[in-house]
Amino acid sequence: MVRFLRRSSLDKSGSHNSRTSSSSCFNHHQYLDRGSDAAEEEMHEPNGSGSGGTPPLPHGRAAVAGGPRSRLARDGPPSELDTMKEKFAKLLLGEDMSGTGKGVSSALALSNAVTNLAASVFGEHRKLEPMAPDTKERWKREVGWLLSVTDHIVEFVPTRQTAENGTTMEIMSTSQRRDLAMNIPALRKLDAMLIGYMDNFVDQSEFWYEKGGDNKRDDDKWWMPTVKVPAEGLSDVTRKWLQYQKECVNQVLKAAMAINAQVLMEMEIPEIYIESLPKKGKTSLGDAIYRSITEETFDPLEFLEGMDLSTEHKVLDLKNRIEASTVIWKRKMQTKDSKSSWSSIISFEKREQFEERAETILHLLKLQFPGTPQSQLDISKIQYNRDVGYALLESYSRVLESLAYSVMSRIEDVLGADAAALNLTAAEANARRLLAEAAAEPPRKLDAKEELEKLNEAPASMTLFDFMGWHFDQDELQRRREDGTLDAEAEAKLLLKKAPSLAPKKFSYVDTLSSGGGMRSPSARH
Repeated sequence: MVRFLRRSSLDKSGSHNSRTSSSSCFNHHQYLDRGSDAAEEEMHEPNGSGSGGTPPLPHGRAAVAGGPRSRLARDGPPSELDTMKEKFAKLLLGEDMSGTGKGVSSALALSNAVTNLAASVFGEHRKLEPMAPDTKERWKREVGWLLSVTDHIVEFVPTRQTAENGTTMEIMSTSQRRDLAMNIPALRKLDAMLIGYMDNFVDQSEFWYEKGGDNKRDDDKWWMPTVKVPAEGLSDVTRKWLQYQKECVNQVLKAAMAINAQVLMEMEIPEIYIESLPKKGKTSLGDAIYRSITEETFDPLEFLEGMDLSTEHKVLDLKNRIEASTVIWKRKMQTKDSKSSWSSIISFEKREQFEERAETILHLLKLQFPGTPQSQLDISKIQYNRDVGYALLESYSRVLESLAYSVMSRIEDVLGADAAALNLTAAEANARRLLAEAAAEPPRKLDAKEELEKLNEAPASMTLFDFMGWHFDQDELQRRREDGTLDAEAEAKLLLKKAPSLAPKKFSYVDTLSSGGGMRSPSARH
């Protein structure tokens, strides 16, 4: 039983994209989703109403007279300690609240916990605005609880120790596992950067969202609030600032994608997935795709242009087919000297070439369509993975990838509303977007270390005022507001203390992005 957060599911309100291995697991999850309070209500509350004088259950329900009193039954909201106890109890039980040992593995329970926490925290965040302070604090606190497990995943490393008599000896001591020591701090940094980028949209006034019943969006994002901009469109400075913010978030997205892909590659392919594959890669791909990949001359970009990728389902189907064929070819290369049923008459060099071509297509699909759901191979790896460290790295990088994609989509919505206000055609809007972005080199394989180094070179996060080069004394402004001595004219003078030039400074960060290859915007696949 496995529960996944779709990479684009943060666009939807609290959506939990759950995949289960059997119907019994599905029913079990339905019970768990109601929460521990609902579970206790089923155990303690009879068909009739409880009598007056009995201790209340967490939501004010009365327990059965003379029945057992719940340990969690108390007045008021649960404390932070109670919340932590409940979360770790579910983890230790493997999400099996009956305690009979039928739960999932610790790795999958932790992966589900990170996924569900992200869905509950970010699922309602549909606008370009800072997160609420209490929600931000909850995310930092609870994801810290779950990641604290990695502090106790260690490996033996040789160290030198000097005894009292001066002799030096080499002993084996414990240290945090190398991949966790490198990637967990990197992911925490990406997390902080994304939240900082959302904080940059505080006090902006050049775009807003329609309220409740006024929202009449009729596109494929009908559940999202409609963006409104002034009739004359956004100012040139704000438009450039939004493009800059989009590039910053794009860099975080690429770094999270690189870490996630690296972790998934390290995970072992489950035998149950291998057993479900056909014996030949051609059977998985189909005649047309197989013929295109095995031709003497092969261009991956031309291959993708010739494929029908108009819907998310078709993109995912192509990805599943190519991944399956890649696994089949790798198996055949490993068994080339044996007489097994996986052996084939195609030469080792040819099969290696076909595998490289298939992996190139998969990488291009990942860059071109970052919001697609997980493939069957990825789902199988996560479901049957038993390595707790891999589970936390994969789930944490996946939810950060989802959040980055969501923020980029919100920025695209604002830029799209600006283009509509200026009555630009789709071709003109696309041309302006391509002109604003740096000229992109051909897509290349993402490397986690390289993407993180680029982030270290990036300047600090900037608000719109910073980007425009406006300077004012924040302390003086706040003090005069509190004293009531600040009228509209004086505030305008304080805010409009401009630097000598309003032209935005050209940052090396954007140059770094342009030299590193571009990525198609999220809206390009619709």
